[in-house]
Amino acid sequence: MIRVVIAEDQKLVLGAVAALLTLEGDFEVVGQATDGRAALEIVRGHAPDILVTDIEMPTMTGIELAARVARLNVATRVVIVTTFARPGYLRRALEAGAAGYLLKDAPAAQLAEGLRRVHRGGRAIDPELAVDAWGENDPLTDRERQVLRLAGEGRSSAEIGAVLALSDGTVRNYLSEAIGKLGVGNRIEAARLAREKGWL
Repeated sequence: MIRVVIAEDQKLVLGAVAALLTLEGDFEVVGQATDGRAALEIVRGHAPDILVTDIEMPTMTGIELAARVARLNVATRVVIVTTFARPGYLRRALEAGAAGYLLKDAPAAQLAEGLRRVHRGGRAIDPELAVDAWGENDPLTDRERQVLRLAGEGRSSAEIGAVLALSDGTVRNYLSEAIGKLGVGNRIEAARLAREKGWL
């Protein structure tokens, strides 16, 4: 049996994925979580073969979760299943240690087969995204990405500084760098463009 933990903040989707995998006969769902931190704790406790996770989740994104799992002393492999068909997300997921990146609109049989491939030591990546992923480099640093993500939520420089323990001036410098790299007019446009590219 392939032991799986599923992390997905939409409970309906979480239940559907769990039911689909159980019907396959060779999967055992040993844990379910609706946020990144809870998923990490389940992985620590159960050391499943595979963690299936969405990207956008409370407390920790799927990409951050993949990076944390990679640092644990477990054999768990991470597969991201998402609606985000963005090459930037795929690149960041692979750099974080994910072994798979599949789209939610793929047939259920494709998900199951992808997970089996990952369990055998391979990778499962949406083929069209794989071609597109290497066409454009992400110009942002991790800190610029953090600052832009918070700016995109409508937070002021002072609020961003408080969250990240940075001075107001340092936050403005990071925002200015990001805006310049992306060639846009302001922080909101920068956050929007970076999100569209899958860089946030």
